[in-house]
Amino acid sequence: MFAAARPIEAGVAQDDAKDGAELDGGPYARGRERLCIVSRAARPVAELIRFVIGPDGEVVPDVKGKLPGRGVWVTASRETIEAAVKRHAFARGFKRDVRVPADLALATERLLERGALDALAMAGKAGLVAAGFAKAAAALERDDVVALVHAAEGSADGARKLEALWRRRTPEKTLRMIEFLTSAQLDLALGRPNVVHAALLAGPGSDTFLSRSRRLERFRAGGASDRGNKAGAAAAR
Repeated sequence: MFAAARPIEAGVAQDDAKDGAELDGGPYARGRERLCIVSRAARPVAELIRFVIGPDGEVVPDVKGKLPGRGVWVTASRETIEAAVKRHAFARGFKRDVRVPADLALATERLLERGALDALAMAGKAGLVAAGFAKAAAALERDDVVALVHAAEGSADGARKLEALWRRRTPEKTLRMIEFLTSAQLDLALGRPNVVHAALLAGPGSDTFLSRSRRLERFRAGGASDRGNKAGAAAAR
């Protein structure tokens, strides 16, 4: 869940405030908080997405925060980006005429999803993914499983069985569930066919995937909830 936003008058995001409190000083400008050009409230950078102007004058999402040029920031949710497009907030933020794609929110979501898939692929190459029901079940006998991944269209029965294995072994711990990727996406990321269930093992690559997954889930949920933590829902199945 996003932290409560604070008005810019409180003195936060001071590096933004130097120029209308909207444009930043470039991709490496320091600052823990930025101003959302829609809500006009300061938020931690982790809860925002940066946008820059491309060579053709079109607004481009900078989900990694590394593209060159000065940028503006929008709260990381689909609805807020859609509002920015409708309210012409980008032209005001950049203080110039810009081209804004009508599907900017969708393009941003696809980049976030691509980032999560890339991170899963890297975790797989690092040996941090036990793909397939049998391998996932075996991995649950270990102490280093940090999440279960289930294909969005996968078998609910298989997911219940794996989650029951986890609860029987470690009832005092919660386990993160990832269920927004399709089997085809999992196949492509992990380089093997018919992936429906997988266990994610502890490691830096897994941390990156979980962080990007949480960001995408919050983007889709509007920041209202973190649907990745589904221990309660899993227990109720």
